[in-house]
Amino acid sequence: MKRMGMIFRAKANKALDRAEDPRETLDYSYQKQLELLQKVRRGVADVATSRKRLELQLNQLQSQSTKLEDQGRKALALGREDLAREALSRRAALQQQVTDLETQHATLQGEEEKLTLAAQRLQAKVDAFRTKKETIKATYTAAQAQTRIGEAFSGISEEMGDVGLAIQRAEDKTAQLQARAGAIDELLASGALDDPSGMHKDDIQAELDRLSGGTDVELELQRMKAELAGGTSQAIGTGGGSSGGQQALEGGESQQQSQQQPQDTPRFDKQ
Repeated sequence: MKRMGMIFRAKANKALDRAEDPRETLDYSYQKQLELLQKVRRGVADVATSRKRLELQLNQLQSQSTKLEDQGRKALALGREDLAREALSRRAALQQQVTDLETQHATLQGEEEKLTLAAQRLQAKVDAFRTKKETIKATYTAAQAQTRIGEAFSGISEEMGDVGLAIQRAEDKTAQLQARAGAIDELLASGALDDPSGMHKDDIQAELDRLSGGTDVELELQRMKAELAGGTSQAIGTGGGSSGGQQALEGGESQQQSQQQPQDTPRFDKQ
């Protein structure tokens, strides 16, 4: 039970420490000090009120004492010694009350002075605490802001940690999908998986297509070479035909000249 109680108190202390805000605690302490200062001021006012009431009573008693003294003098002047004695007796009793009230008045006056001094000191402490409180609150707020900025830049804050975890999960899922897509392509290429659409070809067909594609290219290249070679030979043949025709014409002219020359020879022989 002691251990359970200690664990419970430790957990409660940790929860309270996490929930505690020093600025709120300082404001609460300042509020309590103001309440205490207000109580001290009310105490000073109450003591001053009591002192004032004693002063009023003293004034009344002194007035009665003076009145009794006057009455005793008048009684003596009229020859009534008994009345004068009674007046003086009453005056003596009132004088005792005046003495007691004066003692109480002095005591209350001393208490009032003490309370007034305590109120002044407490007021000074409250003012100093208020200044210190505001300084601590400003420093705490600045430190808290600086800590949050540093945590945000370093990525260790709670919000940035959630963002980092989301990015990491997205990267992991993307890598997993890429690996799965690559594995499926390899399996389809190796023929381990069948493509129901019929669009994917196995490795043998892909190799045959590659070879046939290369053969078509070679055939097209040979055809182009043949066309180029045929055009060159035709140009050469055309040039030979023109020279042969020219030779034929020259041969025809020489034959005509040879045929005309025997006819002219007899003419020269006859002459």
